[in-house]
Amino acid sequence: MKKSVAIGLLGPVLDNGKGAKRWERWRPSVALCQHEELLVDRFVLLYQRRYASLLERIVEDIRQVSPETEVVPQLMEFDDPWDFENVFGALHDFAREYPFDPDQEDYLVHITTGTHVAQICLFLLTEAHYFPARLIQTSPSRKADQLASGTYSIIDLDLSRYDRIATRFSQEQRDDISFLKSGIETRNARFNHLIAQIEQVAIRSVDPILITGPTGAGKSKLARRIFELKKARRQIPGNFVEVNCATLRGDAAMSALFGHRRGAFTGALQDRQGLLRAADGGILFLDEVGELGRDEQTMLLRAVEEKRFMPLGSDAETESDFQLLCGTNRDLYQDVDKGRFREDLLARINLWTFALPGLADRPEDIEPNLDYELDRFTSRTGARITINKEARQHLLRFATSAEATWPANFRDLNGAVTRMATLAPTGRITTETVKEEVARLHHAWRSRGGNIKEEILLEVLGQGGIEKLDLFDRAQLAEVLRVCRASKNLSEAGRTLFAVSRQEKKQANDADRLRKYLARFDLNWESVRSTGSTPH
Repeated sequence: MKKSVAIGLLGPVLDNGKGAKRWERWRPSVALCQHEELLVDRFVLLYQRRYASLLERIVEDIRQVSPETEVVPQLMEFDDPWDFENVFGALHDFAREYPFDPDQEDYLVHITTGTHVAQICLFLLTEAHYFPARLIQTSPSRKADQLASGTYSIIDLDLSRYDRIATRFSQEQRDDISFLKSGIETRNARFNHLIAQIEQVAIRSVDPILITGPTGAGKSKLARRIFELKKARRQIPGNFVEVNCATLRGDAAMSALFGHRRGAFTGALQDRQGLLRAADGGILFLDEVGELGRDEQTMLLRAVEEKRFMPLGSDAETESDFQLLCGTNRDLYQDVDKGRFREDLLARINLWTFALPGLADRPEDIEPNLDYELDRFTSRTGARITINKEARQHLLRFATSAEATWPANFRDLNGAVTRMATLAPTGRITTETVKEEVARLHHAWRSRGGNIKEEILLEVLGQGGIEKLDLFDRAQLAEVLRVCRASKNLSEAGRTLFAVSRQEKKQANDADRLRKYLARFDLNWESVRSTGSTPH
């Protein structure tokens, strides 16, 4: 059996009492040792020198009610028992120096006596495991036979032992994650792990967050959800302020972000507070932050670091305390190398960087997002739209294939569902409706695809390499590279490119055929994939 060791503070008010009548009142330090079912082998009693006489009386009284309890007085002086820093420091020093032996002894920290400050400090030190102990709380009783001994309760701060509490916290985290995903039951493991990380950072950090990803991947929507999550937890009192930096240029950019004073420039007819000031106490989301000019970047850096900035035309600084969220579809590291983006600003805003995958990289999530878009259409229009089984299967086969590049990501999917739902006869999307939409998407993507393929070709070969190719080879290679970028591996790309001719072969080796084709241009799968991702 392990020995039971209690640690507590001598209470100059609650523990006090003189004469025979003292046995008729509840005194916490004595009462702690009066319970038959709770044997205290050793009681480490912390006291201040000015209460030495009270200490002697309490030690003697404990000896009378519990002869087997060894009372060990420990001198502990507080300059001010209501000064948090002073009390915490003294108790912290004691905890670090005490020879705890958890293998041989069980420890209880008595948090009934002492000032409220001391009780809080004991709780914090126990929670942080400086005291390898459980907490014990004693209290008086109204029962006649328990007037002196009172009652007690033991509190174990290992929350994992409390099933209901643990379940509650787990459910709360699941609810937060579901909220960030708009309630969509996504299946992509990488995306789900990413959102779980974002949930932890969102509720624990006030530092800048950088959200990267292609256009239409949901950066702006996620930023607003982060704000709403923090707002629901009462972590921020301010507002959500969003601006697309691609729309800001020149004096208008400086004025929109940092505000201006009347007369600062032509057309400045009155004062303007600016978006940074409007975001005070809340969240500022700068979408497409890579489009900011160098001057705006310089002022933004100081505003993030010091929470201060100078409005245009003003001779006095303005303060604003906001959390910064940034979104971009650009490679900011490349922009730093090219001198387009400040390296020190990037270092400041990318403490937390989360890269949202495009829709084509999450084929498992297309079906739950399809259902989500149908529900949104119903909420928006009041018309309940369904999709029959055959139509759903036809759409999903196309949507998850290499043919479906989804260059605008969820904007493409939203547009497709809106069109099909609007044209659905009798409120039900049929296979014919799906086929018409697939043809429409093919046409739209082909029209846009020429520029995309030229960009990929330039990225892989460079201008010099392109100029060495015949027009025929250039067009063919551009399409091959586009399919490679849209495929998960060499085999999938080969199956897409040779879908017809492979049927005539007894043993189709699509990967080898594609590998040999790329080698004609001194290319391989790794070089094609490593140069970047399909531009959006």
